[in-house]
Amino acid sequence: MTPQPDPQLGAAVSAADRAHVFHSWSAQELIAPLAVAGAEGSYFWDYEGNRYLDFTSGLVYTNIGYQHPKVVAAIQEQAATMTTFAPAFALEARSEAARLIAERTPGDLDKIFFTNGGAEAVENATRMARLHTGRPKVLSAYRSYHGGTAAAINLTGDPRRWPSDNGSAGVVRFWAPFLYRSPFHSENEVQECERALQHLEDTLVFEGPGTIAAIILETVPGTAGIMTPPPGYLAGVRELCDRYGIVFVLDEVMAGFGRTGAWFAVDHFDGVVPDLMTFAKGVNSGYVPLGGVAISGAVAETFAKRPYPGGLTYSGHPLACAAAVATINAMAEEGVVEHAARMGADVIGPGLRDLAERHPSVGEVRGLGMFWALELVRDRETREPLVPYNASGEANAPMAAFAAAAKENGLWPFVNMNRTHVVPPCNISEAEAKDGLAALDAALDAADAHVA
Repeated sequence: MTPQPDPQLGAAVSAADRAHVFHSWSAQELIAPLAVAGAEGSYFWDYEGNRYLDFTSGLVYTNIGYQHPKVVAAIQEQAATMTTFAPAFALEARSEAARLIAERTPGDLDKIFFTNGGAEAVENATRMARLHTGRPKVLSAYRSYHGGTAAAINLTGDPRRWPSDNGSAGVVRFWAPFLYRSPFHSENEVQECERALQHLEDTLVFEGPGTIAAIILETVPGTAGIMTPPPGYLAGVRELCDRYGIVFVLDEVMAGFGRTGAWFAVDHFDGVVPDLMTFAKGVNSGYVPLGGVAISGAVAETFAKRPYPGGLTYSGHPLACAAAVATINAMAEEGVVEHAARMGADVIGPGLRDLAERHPSVGEVRGLGMFWALELVRDRETREPLVPYNASGEANAPMAAFAAAAKENGLWPFVNMNRTHVVPPCNISEAEAKDGLAALDAALDAADAHVA
């Protein structure tokens, strides 16, 4: 679709937004949201006619791009048949969405509790774990993001938690493995895995295993930096949970549904099956809000004759579930998961490593599938971040300059702290991906200007 400029309408959209829309995670008077006129495939455009290649996939959820015709048609068909219905009833779209999801989850995660998004999925997963075990505490990693609701934000490790952390949420944090910035002074992945597992077990022992309901981890942390865990780590966490009777929760809200080149990121780790697994985002490419919890047989049995004390008015909304059915089927028919794996291995990964060779601001390249991060630094030897942790204002100027340069080159980047994440739609074409890498190449000159 060719963007048709309409600056007058764009100005009206922006004016109404500034007058009435209260935006998340923002100081309202310090932002100027771009007025978006349309989107299709891997691109979106504004009312001035500027088109951007979206290397953010919205908020890492448009796994099959914008306006996929099969999903749009499914939503239209469902709206014409049954737009909405209460969650206590059995509906075709809801049942089929649950069946298709359960077909792809590992092990016996065959029961699906639907929510409206990822935060509510985490909220309910931790509630299930506490009720299943009768224990109060949940362990989560410092480098993590689990959502913005009360329990989910307290489980989150990044600074967005701080204003809402009342210190009484029953959350205990630990350091998960991250070799590039190892808290364990490890020299290789084997050491990092062993030391991270020992640290986790020490935390369990000193907290009292009998007080801990669950350990929650993002299978591959997303917003916190896309750090794939070293071989053996998730299996080691599974073993610790089994030994101490703790529920193992994997958060696949961002990493699931093709993002890592597998249906779920846990598929990369043979034999690892959590007790609960949360999902959202890519389940229907974000076309209609949907999330959920995939539940193991043992946890589901807890609520076989005991009511589960939780629910949502829009749980398993027909429009959202119809979109999920269409998305999953389209991904299977079009080989989107396999495409994401190939593109990560043959195009994105090699392309980013090539950029690292030529740009001194790139400290590390890491990722898989359509899930990558560039760690930007001032000094490769010391690994000093390009901007300080949680920087804002003038302290964040180098990253702001990088982001502005990317947009000038027609690329919309995902920027968080001292990193840029490369997370385009999982069905992006090879030509589009290479265009994005070329735009990144030009934008990284702005980061290089701040290298010591």
